[in-house]
Amino acid sequence: MKTSANKKQIEELLDRGVSEIINRAHLEKALFSGKKLRVKYGADPTQPDLHLGHAVAMKKLKILQDLNHHVIFIIGDFTVRIGDPSGALKTRPMLLEKEIEKNSKTYFNQVGKILDTSKIEIRKNSEWFSKMNLAEFIKLASKFTVARTLERDDFQKRLKNGVNIGIHELFYPIMQAYDSVVLNIDLEIAGSDQKFNVHAGRELQKKLGKPEQDILLAPLLIGLDGKQKMSKSLNNYIGITENSDSQYGKIMSISDKLLERYFELLTDLSFDKKENPRDVKMRLAYEIVKTYHSKKEAEKAQENFIKLFQKKEMPKQMTKMKLANKNIIEVLVLAKLARSKGEARRLIEERGIKIDGKIIDSNKKLVKGGSIIQKGKRYFVKII
Repeated sequence: MKTSANKKQIEELLDRGVSEIINRAHLEKALFSGKKLRVKYGADPTQPDLHLGHAVAMKKLKILQDLNHHVIFIIGDFTVRIGDPSGALKTRPMLLEKEIEKNSKTYFNQVGKILDTSKIEIRKNSEWFSKMNLAEFIKLASKFTVARTLERDDFQKRLKNGVNIGIHELFYPIMQAYDSVVLNIDLEIAGSDQKFNVHAGRELQKKLGKPEQDILLAPLLIGLDGKQKMSKSLNNYIGITENSDSQYGKIMSISDKLLERYFELLTDLSFDKKENPRDVKMRLAYEIVKTYHSKKEAEKAQENFIKLFQKKEMPKQMTKMKLANKNIIEVLVLAKLARSKGEARRLIEERGIKIDGKIIDSNKKLVKGGSIIQKGKRYFVKII
């Protein structure tokens, strides 16, 4: 039975924060028909963190859950061995089995930040691919052509620039398409960069005599660099399970140009163009922390931010590490303020590191116990 509340939710699903819908008329009819749709969303466990970029699509899944549709979250623990070529300028590195398993485990808890996990089916695509023999895979691959696969923009750019394409990368859209066949998917939700892959699902379903899935593509969320999509591999992301102070601080660091888009894609709030950008960011940061932590944590993060940046006070709580009497380069790496010694040297050269509030310019500095190491404006580690 249709209600005005359902109509409003469906309109929000189809109109707010949407890049493209294939086939909209068919999907809209299905949503108003009362049929319980089987909805698919997938993520490869390339890193242990899901981020706000994933949340854009998962907000759509939450609406579908509220409308009583069946949501299936696929952890691509088999496809990740290939690596999604979408948006990649080169072949992605292969992960070790233990890395895949470790990252997969973290996804279960993170999905619960947005979705009701008691009403969600979580599957790993290794369930079917690990049982498929070579003859079966060859039969599956025969449903696709090399010419069609190479049409995708990612491969065209690499061919033009003389960058190699691994044969195994051609299998990725085939495998993602097969996920939809195995699970009898009616609707797939994905980021707009996934259009080729999810469309392959429609094609394969049609060739196998099954109903074609509809597709809802969500816009890509631009990352902290203000240029490229939010990505774990680019390290320009905000994790949905990051601590509240880090989430708040990162939101406050985004470009003013991204504010309206962040409001549209990550919240249900309206954006006021006339409002002071700093106040808008604080409202956005508060809402993000409240969503993924709690109202209490949001208030605390906001208070800490004001003390740290407006009143120039040191945070009362910070990470403590036993790293006394070590070289600053070594300390920065061990404290995870730098990913490598090279990055640590660069941070010092760019005057981005302070010890006890004073900028250091020597990479030979010895760090004593009781010192507070500061990277940029948001990261503090106390040496004990």
